[in-house]
This record gives sequence, C-alpha cells and structure tokens, in this order.
Amino acid sequence: MTAPVLPAQGALRRRITPWLLVAPAALWLFVFNVWPSLNTLVLAFTNAKPLSGGHFTGLDNFGRMLDDDQLVDALLNSVVFMLVCLPVLTLLPLLLAVLVEKKIPGITFFRTAFYTPVVASAVVVALIWSWLLSDRGLVNGLAQAMGVLQGPLPFLTDRWLLVLSAITLTVWKGLGYYMIIYLSALGNVRRDLHEAAAVDGAGAVRRFWSVTVPGVRNTMLLVSVLVAVSALRVFSELFVLSNGTGGPGGRAMSLVMLIQLYSRGFYGHFGYASALSILLFVITIGPMLLLTRLSRKAA
Repeated sequence: MTAPVLPAQGALRRRITPWLLVAPAALWLFVFNVWPSLNTLVLAFTNAKPLSGGHFTGLDNFGRMLDDDQLVDALLNSVVFMLVCLPVLTLLPLLLAVLVEKKIPGITFFRTAFYTPVVASAVVVALIWSWLLSDRGLVNGLAQAMGVLQGPLPFLTDRWLLVLSAITLTVWKGLGYYMIIYLSALGNVRRDLHEAAAVDGAGAVRRFWSVTVPGVRNTMLLVSVLVAVSALRVFSELFVLSNGTGGPGGRAMSLVMLIQLYSRGFYGHFGYASALSILLFVITIGPMLLLTRLSRKAA
C-alpha cells in the first residue's frame, strides 16, 4: 500500500521537479557555452600556450593587434564579405520567396531546387566549387574553349578573386535557407492589401515595395542580423577554397581563420587567439545593434 504524500512533501516536489527537468540542459549550456566563454575571457589576458599555463600579461595581447598586418587583412576580408553578402542575401531570397509563393504547376520543383544546397555539407560544396574554379576546372575550361579567356582566371590564387568566389558560394548556398524564412513571413501579409493596391492601379513592383516589404520588415531585420553574423564568422568556404592556406601569403584569411591559425598546434598562442575571439565578438555585436536601431527608426 502506497504511503500518503504529506502536503509539505508535495510542495517540495513541485518546487524541485522543474529544476531537475532543467538541470541537464543547464549543465550542458554551462559546460559547452558559459565555461568556454569565461575561460576565453581569462586567457585573453595571459600568454597561455598548449604546453604551458602562461601568466597574466595585462593588455599585451590587445596591444599586439595594432601591429598585426594579418589581422588588418583578415578584418578587411571579413568586413567586405559582410558588406557584399548583407544586401544580396537580404533582398534576393525575398524576391525568390515572392516568386515561389505563387501556386502554379511545378513550383514545388523550384522550391526544392533552391533549398537543396542548404542541406548539403558546406565542406563538400566548397570542395566541388574548388574543383570547378581551379585553373584546370570546368569554369576556366569552358571559358577558354569558347574563346572568352586566353588563359585561366586565378579564382583560387588571387586574393580578391578568392574572396569573391567564397562570397558567391555563400550566397548560392544560403539563398534557399533565407527563402524559407521569408516564405513563412509572406503567409502573414494580408491579401486584401495587395487587392486594394491592385484596384488603385499599383503594379507588381509598386505592390512589392509598398505592401510586401513593409509586411515582412521584422523578418528582414532577422535575416539581416543572421547574414551579418554568419558573414563575419565565415570559415569553411575560405578555408576549403584556399586549401587551408588563406590564399596568397595568407592575405585572404577571415578573422575566424586567423583565430584558428593562432590556436592550433603545440606552439599555438591561446592568449592571443582568445583576444582575437573577443574582438570578433565585439565586431559581431556591432551590426546587430546598428540594424536593430535602424529598424526602430524606420518603424
């Protein structure tokens, strides 16, 4: 016979049970997110290396950034990457979403085709693109066979062509993902507004800018933030296309690639890599706050 539960015990259970349910997720969050972040903050003020604990060095790692030419190149590459990807991956997926939203025969095929690159591995896709864009790849081969080029274009060995190739790859792979986000937002745009605008004589372009864009403004802000953050944190595309070298002289590296360079191997500089990580965090927060402020002003 089961013993009766006392009122005090029942109240204690109700208090403890939610915490027991949350505990595994909270432990996971602390071990893999909070603790590494705190450890990075501490290491940024030391000269820690893999084989030595290091000691406190104050702001030396941050001062070292001022004389790091590789950091200047990496920052420039990351900012250019973001400035190009931000408008393209904010507007182009919206246009695609408007097109594939229409219920016409065969539209499901185009939705699937646009979304397929999203589910593919970034590393595998980058490898395929590196084969296509190499000096003896399909792109240069076809261009030379058609007489468009006299010699191969150095897509993977020229700094800015390499960055441009990585941007193109990022846009191609991200179109479907952001298109799906916009598709869900377009379902909340009132149809009667489109009908009223059409009755007033507004064409498709006018309805797009006057009805569709204001209706998905909040979603555009979300997409803009996602694009800006992911562009500043780009790694796989540039790493694979450059075969891990960062292009000629390492000048096509992103900031994440530079952090990885300083933190790997037995002689890595964990302290400086941690300071670079903090710099990346601060730079990433900037576009988020700016886009949020601009959105509030527009509203």
